[in-house]
Amino acid sequence: MSDRHFAFWPEHATRHLPVPQTHLYRNVEVSAMRFPDKPFLIFYDTPLSFAQFHDETERIAGYLQRACGVKKGDRVLLDMQNSPQFMLAYYGILRADAVVVPLNPMNLAKELEHYASDSGARVAFVAQELLPRMGPLLGQALDHLIVATYSDYATAPTDLPVPDFVSAPRVALAQRGAVAWADMLAANLRPGPIEAGPDDLAVMPYTSGTTGLPKGCMHTHRTTMYNVAAGSVWWKANAGQVGMAILPLFHVTGMQAGMNGPLYTGSTIVVLPRWDRDACALCVQKHGVYGLALITAMVIDFVSNPRLPEYDLSSLRRIAGGGAAMPKAVAHALEHKLGLRYGEGYGMTETMAATHSNPPDAPKAQCLGVPLFDVDARVVDPATFQELPPGEVGEIVVHGPQVMLGYWNQPEASAQAFVEIDGKRFLRTGDLGTTDADGYFFFVDRLKRMINAAGFKVWPAEVEALLYQHPAVQEACIIAAMDPRRGETVKAVIVRKPGAAGEVSEQQIIDWSHEHMAAYKVPRIVEFVDSLPKSGTGKVMWRELQERERLKAT
Repeated sequence: MSDRHFAFWPEHATRHLPVPQTHLYRNVEVSAMRFPDKPFLIFYDTPLSFAQFHDETERIAGYLQRACGVKKGDRVLLDMQNSPQFMLAYYGILRADAVVVPLNPMNLAKELEHYASDSGARVAFVAQELLPRMGPLLGQALDHLIVATYSDYATAPTDLPVPDFVSAPRVALAQRGAVAWADMLAANLRPGPIEAGPDDLAVMPYTSGTTGLPKGCMHTHRTTMYNVAAGSVWWKANAGQVGMAILPLFHVTGMQAGMNGPLYTGSTIVVLPRWDRDACALCVQKHGVYGLALITAMVIDFVSNPRLPEYDLSSLRRIAGGGAAMPKAVAHALEHKLGLRYGEGYGMTETMAATHSNPPDAPKAQCLGVPLFDVDARVVDPATFQELPPGEVGEIVVHGPQVMLGYWNQPEASAQAFVEIDGKRFLRTGDLGTTDADGYFFFVDRLKRMINAAGFKVWPAEVEALLYQHPAVQEACIIAAMDPRRGETVKAVIVRKPGAAGEVSEQQIIDWSHEHMAAYKVPRIVEFVDSLPKSGTGKVMWRELQERERLKAT
């Protein structure tokens, strides 16, 4: 591993990070003792204090253990949008010494059935609006369902736009085995003492991967605690700051940046269930939000909001995230409009969020940053695993305290995910990247996404970044199209900026591309669309577009 990046290491951060060797729930207890009356959560202007959070998570754990028979190591499903109940259920499950299995609320019944059967969970928390999908599993895969109604925690007057699914009143439950959240709390059951330790399983998020059914990533209290502590130190977080939980909490980035980290530092978090650029800006103005964790797609939407100048965003000091390379044009717009440089990072579900981040005082544009505390990251030849010199493209591999144990009940997939180098166990990320002379890492593309155009290697992410510099392009996704002569050729699927529909044609995009990139990278086909398909975490679902294109050719 290179040590070149230490020349740019934050002055306030030591190179080695001591991490608390405790159960994650201890962070609830500590913050409740330190700041009992301080709001931990604000949900549509309704606060929930650290002391209330502590008390309710204890009651949730008591119900799980005494009413549902949950024991140490049992998996419990958690299927909700961002809400106080998501956070309370998460820590209630941990307090019961069980394992949180967070689910994407966009999942349908068949997908939920896989998560229940694969994890072996017999108990689930579900939001009221998602009950029609989860309900059929009750009495089959599941024995108990605890049903949450968001409006129970949104009782204060607010001028924020409240979605219908949040304001909806509680409905009566008819299914045997289903209990309302309020009734669970009213039972006032208390759990036994904490028995799990730092090396017991705590969270098992599922990753879709590129092939097969989703796999559960086994994370312990220790692997999860690492990024809780690391992010707090790296970004100089403290109890006086206000943040936002606007990234999906079921996803590891939102989970760590919007919930686990702030709970650790005693910060206050403003919770929004879904991305809404105006609601986000209004919350920043109203609550003096200090930092935002936003993926690239959200930043693009945020800075392109014509109403942005109407809001007082002067409290904002940091916008950080990842998910995809930040286009240079969007980074410039962010700096021009808000005076902020985007703090890009890199991580995976398998690493419980970040393994890399840009130093706060020395960030680089369109860059993954440098390896975090105690992380050994390398760019290697995917065939030989020999480390490559700066500038050469290879696979990014990582060894560090936040790397998962492996995939749940998937020994073969786990074995394939790791490689031993110099006596260390490295996770193969499947991402291609390079390093520069300073030891910073740069993303090139997914190992399996490369387009082979007449023998030339085209990396879609690189072409997308260039297209974002076109004044009419709001979003772009590059996929491979079949070509009888070249084998594959480059196709651009583009969302135009408002008002640009009659101003720019497909051929103009192609002509512009010839002026700004090498000929073999130029999209030979351009398709304009109203929107790009996105996952629950806001990432563009390029595989869906690629599959559509493949079906066209058959």
